[in-house]
Amino acid sequence: MIQVDVANVSKVHVSMKGEPLLALLDVDFRVEENEFFSIVGPSGCGKTTLLNLLAGFEQPTRGELKVGGKVITEPGWERAVVFQEYALFPWYTVAQNVRYGLQRKRVPEPEQRRLVDHYIGLVGLRGFESRYPRELSGGMRQRVSIARALAVNPSILLMDEPFASLDVQTREYMQDELLKIWQREPKTVIFITHSIDEAIKLSDRIAILAPRPGRVEEIKTVDFPRPRDPTDPAVVHLAAEVKLWLRRKVFENRRSEEPAAGRQEAAH
Repeated sequence: MIQVDVANVSKVHVSMKGEPLLALLDVDFRVEENEFFSIVGPSGCGKTTLLNLLAGFEQPTRGELKVGGKVITEPGWERAVVFQEYALFPWYTVAQNVRYGLQRKRVPEPEQRRLVDHYIGLVGLRGFESRYPRELSGGMRQRVSIARALAVNPSILLMDEPFASLDVQTREYMQDELLKIWQREPKTVIFITHSIDEAIKLSDRIAILAPRPGRVEEIKTVDFPRPRDPTDPAVVHLAAEVKLWLRRKVFENRRSEEPAAGRQEAAH
């Protein structure tokens, strides 16, 4: 079993002025193999920082992150990242972008061709192999990013708000497509999102991060069968519960940051 373990992880950033900024505090959770696990929370709560730690782009100030019992110390092929911005090479075609990681892994040429064809087909882009990113819609570019990540055969897919820049209809379509891909070729997915509705639609479990410093306040299990109807009363209730909790936490956090004098003046 390839599990992801995040154990008592804290992260301190240093500002441009040299001041410490606590981004994450004692974050602790486990993700099971082939689980779809989402992380939600308000802006600035450290979601992307946490993903960067899981990817090996940064190291924690305290605590450990492990995959299959091994501490993450650097980026690795078993952990592929899909960013919010497409991060495609504009001078490469669709096929060349998908092939890039395979070339870096020194996969034999015949196997490269087979994998490129397979994953371009899997994300529904057959016929677009020779197109450049500028010739594609936003949703199509993100499908290329997903195909490129999957082609290197990671055990874990790390996704940092991959659909945030898409319009509503395209975003919903891409959510459906991602679920189909994940069900055909199961991977452990750790998915960062601001959208509670998106997390409920996609996830097996959802970790809710409190405002900065980010810390896991609760992990919700979403045990509704897929596909999930957003109008289902149980789904609506869960979404409302999480949104209300987050609004309350953000309000409490802002109140705690107000100067004491300001609070006293407001009281009068």
